Formats: sequence, C-alpha cells, structure tokens
Amino acid sequence: MKIDPELAATIAAVADEGTLDAASRLLRVTPSAVSQRLKTLEDHLGRALVVRTKPARLTEAGEAVVRLARQLALLEHETLAELGLEGDAPRTRISLAVNADSMATWFLPPLARLSAAHDLDFDLHRDDQNYTARLLESGTVMAAVTSEASPVAGCSVAPLGVLEYHAMAEPSFLERWFPSGATRDALAAAPFVDFDRRDTLQHEWLARMGVAPQGVPRHYVPASHDFALAVRLGLGWGMLPLLQKERELVPLGGPPLRVALYWQQWNMRSSVLDTIAAEIAGEARRVLAS
Repeated sequence: MKIDPELAATIAAVADEGTLDAASRLLRVTPSAVSQRLKTLEDHLGRALVVRTKPARLTEAGEAVVRLARQLALLEHETLAELGLEGDAPRTRISLAVNADSMATWFLPPLARLSAAHDLDFDLHRDDQNYTARLLESGTVMAAVTSEASPVAGCSVAPLGVLEYHAMAEPSFLERWFPSGATRDALAAAPFVDFDRRDTLQHEWLARMGVAPQGVPRHYVPASHDFALAVRLGLGWGMLPLLQKERELVPLGGPPLRVALYWQQWNMRSSVLDTIAAEIAGEARRVLAS
C-alpha cells in the first residue's frame, strides 16, 4: 500500500489552515477538490484522518500522515537544492515548537539569521516547555525546544542549556506586601502572576519557600512580554528568566529555579534540520546557563 504524496500534502494543508476552505485557498484548488482528496485517502487507508470540526482536528492516523507529508516536503526541497534547482522549489516552511520565555528572550535571533541565509519560512507554535514535545508526537512540528530529556518516539534529543528564573517584584509592591521580607505569611497573602493555568513556576517556588500555593491570590497574564510588564507594574510578583530581568524589579530572594531545555527534532537525515539545530545550539551556548 502506498500513500499519494499529493493527498498527504492536502491533509497537512487542512491541519495547518484549520478548515477545508482555507486549505483550498492555500493549495489553489476548489474546496470540493480538497474534500475529495481527503475522502480518497481515508477510503484508501480505511480510517478517518480528519475530524471535521472548526478548526479541523487530526485523528491519530491523520497525525501520522501529516508527519509523512512534512518529511516528504523537506526531502524534496533538499533534493532540489542538491541538484541546483532550489530556485524552482517553493520556499520551505519549517514548523517549530518553543516555550514563550525562550521566544521572548533568545530564540528569534537565530531564526532571523537562518531565514535570511536559507529562504526558510518558520511556523512557530508556542506552548509551555513541558508540553511542546506533544506537538512533535502529533506531527505538528518538526523540532521543538522542550524540557523533555527523553526523546519522543522517532526523534533525537540534545541539551541546549538552562533557563534560570528568579522571583521578582516591583519596589512599591515589595514595600507593601513584604515589609519584613519574603516570609511565609507574606507569601501566603501577596498576589502573584501566573502565565496560564499550566504554569507551575510560581507554585514550585512557593513550595520551596514552604508555602502551599493553593489559595494564594493570583493573576493570569498569558503572554511573556505582558507577564513581565504585569510584574513591573506591580500587579503581583512573578518568576522571570534571568535573560528577561528588568532593572526596575527587585528580587524577593529565595532559590532560583533552573529549567533545563532540550532540542528535539525528527530523527531523519536532513541538512536543513541539522543546520537549524546547529544555529539554535550555538545561540543557546551563548546565552543560556550551563
């Protein structure tokens, strides 16, 4: 049994664009043609590939087909480059997953250099470093910055370095809530800022300070720059990466939290992915702690 590359690419387009109509515009075919391609491949494989919700959602089988489509597109690009025909190929889209703090502090400069040198288009998916590995498993991305040291099935893994976080607060906030320092009673009463409901950094630091995070007042600010701004404005205290440390902020004391980051990518022979990995690793060596 073989999978038609054009049909697989159509499934990837649906996954990327979210609807059959949007995929049809990307592929420059009619929506009915996209629907027919999807049905043809589902009939051929004998299983559903896409759940037709808005946005469309891949089944487990659909995720496997999308992984194949992305790998084929990457290999085609590299083959044309080896033949000196890269000018005849469309620009290559590289899907990557990265945590918000890395994106806000160190991850974008190497991508800018890579895009300028190799005509690459990056499709970035932002998620917590504890969850980016799932995007590799689903075929959504080709590589990811993750806190997972164990390789995802079908991927290789390499250490990048450590992102170090410190508990920080605005001076007047510190005077109001911590007149005697970051005591247990003060930490149990002072509001803090969470990135989102999966952010555990503030909770981990409170636990290390002997304070149960349940019941402590908190604000949710789900954007890295806005999170730092909220702390700077005195909305609450928060854990900020050392790379994002604001001069206007004062450390609360207590232990820093060190989050080890890793680079995971599909385990396939790809000069493009290897070039990206080398550039990312070089930047990480320059800016991250060891």
